Amino acid sequence: MQGTQRTVVVTGAASGMGLSTVQTFLRSGWRVVGLDVVESGVDGSEPGAYLSAVADVRSRDALERVLGELLPAGEPIHAVANIAGVYPPTSLETYDEATYRRIFDINVLGILNVIAAARPRLVDGSAVVNFASVDAFTVSPGQLLYGASKAAVVMLTKALALELAPAGIRVNGIAPGWVATPGNAATGRMDAAAAGIPLGRVAQPEEIADWVLLLSTPNAVAFMTGETVVLSGGDVIR
Repeated sequence: MQGTQRTVVVTGAASGMGLSTVQTFLRSGWRVVGLDVVESGVDGSEPGAYLSAVADVRSRDALERVLGELLPAGEPIHAVANIAGVYPPTSLETYDEATYRRIFDINVLGILNVIAAARPRLVDGSAVVNFASVDAFTVSPGQLLYGASKAAVVMLTKALALELAPAGIRVNGIAPGWVATPGNAATGRMDAAAAGIPLGRVAQPEEIADWVLLLSTPNAVAFMTGETVVLSGGDVIR
């Protein structure tokens, strides 16, 4: 199937929305390159092919090396899903420089590094999907630096969409609200959050993953670039 199978790079592939995205693409027959800071394994029964490696998005050199090791020379990448991210709570009173560096280096610099590492393999028709958050558009108390980092992702998405448009590469974003991931469940706040969402529930990771696949496939969204889609169940409307 090599040469005809479409290839996607997914960061944050070991859990949550990243893992669901890996599984969604595999079910659709894609070859998936899953990257995370821990080992990520998936069910080998899916029709697509899964390649994985431990890599830190804060290191462009490491990302370039891993992609070179996992993919044959000259093999194109048709989609990139930048899902890796961290969201430790911060405020003006509690933040420190180390936390600032960690949040922005993973959530913002990491996206740039992944796209830069993949760029030589991106071809006309390829797509990039960056994960922002509803916190990029509305203030979430106690998420001073996280919200700022995700607002930066929205602007990076716009700027990169313009920069890469001449090459036929689309760049869009997704801004999820509350999603039933292990990390969100650990906060103990999901039931209360669901009660305040107009649709009456939080999203399932698979629902977010379906949007990644949609934005990565040149079909009805082939003319869409530079946009960030809010998926919040009506909690944040813009």
